[in-house]
Amino acid sequence: MPVYTLNVNGQAYEVEAFEDTPLLWVLRDNLGLTGTKFSCGIGQCGSCTVLIDGEPRRSCITPISTLGDGKVTSIEGLSDDASHPVQKAWLDEHVTQCGYCQPGQIMNAVALLEKNPNPSDDDIDVAMQNVLCRCGTYQRIRRAIHTAAEMGG
Repeated sequence: MPVYTLNVNGQAYEVEAFEDTPLLWVLRDNLGLTGTKFSCGIGQCGSCTVLIDGEPRRSCITPISTLGDGKVTSIEGLSDDASHPVQKAWLDEHVTQCGYCQPGQIMNAVALLEKNPNPSDDDIDVAMQNVLCRCGTYQRIRRAIHTAAEMGG
């Protein structure tokens, strides 16, 4: 099996994995970073979203062999204490119900705010439309993104 050197949450890791192993399983099984969730397994729901070089990507369909020198940020890499503005806004706005999709929602929101620090409702709806929430907390998600933007998120 090949050995890959990964940059995850600012730390270098060497992992042994088959080249087609999804990043999701490397994060969860090899590195013990279980915040990134498995849901659909085909890249449709967005629960497994992480950032690779600041871009949201579905870790369940991203083979480890495609990362190269890409810098991976998982939900654990935002802050040790939920102090990232998006995480704080999520708590302030009581977004979470079941919570399963929330790591993917948060990572997608972080990427949005990096590109557009003051998004409109339409900007948020477009950016967030591909991360599904079975509980239907979309209005709270929108409010939290506006709150995070006000915090400098």
